[in-house]
Amino acid sequence: MDTQSYAIDRYVLDTLMADLAGHDHRPSSFLVYLAIVAAHADGRASFSHAELAERTGQSRRTVQNAVENLKRRGLITVSRQGPTEPATYVPLTPWKRQRD
Repeated sequence: MDTQSYAIDRYVLDTLMADLAGHDHRPSSFLVYLAIVAAHADGRASFSHAELAERTGQSRRTVQNAVENLKRRGLITVSRQGPTEPATYVPLTPWKRQRD
């Protein structure tokens, strides 16, 4: 049994969850953000929309929309080595820059 744990900034649960799920009405964006944070913590940040959909239990199209929303909100960056390569996701924490 895997007992690995992840540290999540309080802001993610106290503010970002309500903002994405409540204000934006996009709970899928919150789930995708959490999946990206977990993958990044594991040292694996590259996967396809289909893999991300499988991780979150959502459709590929829902994941695509969530990724676009997260990019637009400045919560992730996405890069690709080539058009057929999986995307590399990096979760961002813009709230830390404001508090530090």
